[in-house]
Amino acid sequence: MKSLRNEQGFIKFTLIVILLALCTYVGIQFGMPYYRYSVFKSDAKEITRISLGDVQKTKTLLSDRAQELKLPIEEDNISVTVKDKSMHVSTSWSETVDLFGVYQKDLNFSVDIEE
Repeated sequence: MKSLRNEQGFIKFTLIVILLALCTYVGIQFGMPYYRYSVFKSDAKEITRISLGDVQKTKTLLSDRAQELKLPIEEDNISVTVKDKSMHVSTSWSETVDLFGVYQKDLNFSVDIEE
């Protein structure tokens, strides 16, 4: 009787550990695209502030930062316009989260900044 309880306890423990590992994996898979979006948006605001109205320099800096973060953004997909004393930057992209080939979810992101 006693060994049967231990086996059930081991099975429950194993299932809980597997469930926690699965939840951690899913959290990381979904969290990383949102983290990269947040970092890129923050950096884009900073770059827009310091670029002093130079459109090409801003596009190049944003494109380089997107490549560092491994975002699927090309320099041509970044729109930078100067209006009076402000600069407007916008871009968008999509990332696909794939969970073991069983579930795929497209996540769409867009950055629209005016500084």
